[in-house]
Amino acid sequence: MILNTSNRLLAGFALLVLTSMATQAAQMEVAGVKFDDTAHVANTDLKLNGAGIRYKAIFKVYAAALYLKDKKTTVPDVLATTGPRRVAIVMLREVSSDEFGDGFISGIQKNTDKAEKIKLTSQFLRLGELFASVPLLKKGDIILTDWIPGVGTIFYLNGKKVGEPYPDIVFNNALMRIWLGEKPVDSSLKKAMLAPEATEDRSSYR
Repeated sequence: MILNTSNRLLAGFALLVLTSMATQAAQMEVAGVKFDDTAHVANTDLKLNGAGIRYKAIFKVYAAALYLKDKKTTVPDVLATTGPRRVAIVMLREVSSDEFGDGFISGIQKNTDKAEKIKLTSQFLRLGELFASVPLLKKGDIILTDWIPGVGTIFYLNGKKVGEPYPDIVFNNALMRIWLGEKPVDSSLKKAMLAPEATEDRSSYR
């Protein structure tokens, strides 16, 4: 009986260790932030496409990760996806909402053509109001932007939904181009958010 109990305990500890190792292996670490290898959005399991750091001058501003149903290596392939998407942002320093929002608006302005800007005017105004409602982003704050087909783009701050959905996928593509456009906010982050080629290893960024 003692032997059987001991064997069960050993088996239990072994399972615990293996589970822990599997959990650690299913994460990517970026500047101390651990992004899970999968995210569940709209009843769909999404894969971590890539993750990196947004720098402004020499300062780390935030870590960002892109999740898609299937990994994509090019920007056109990312923008062509119609299923759920997620961009997860973890703040690495304190930033005012004005500064953060200006970065978003600047990224959209530089990577969106005039016709799309006109079409999305009302949604861009709502985006400005969203940032105005959050006076300060602190280190460790988590921002999620989820695209859900049939619903729209939804913003979350630290797990709490902020504002109402933005229904047009053109709006979500405009957001995507902040990081993935021809003039991204950070070219190294753009490269990091795209899935690596099979011969390239990007298992960890620090």
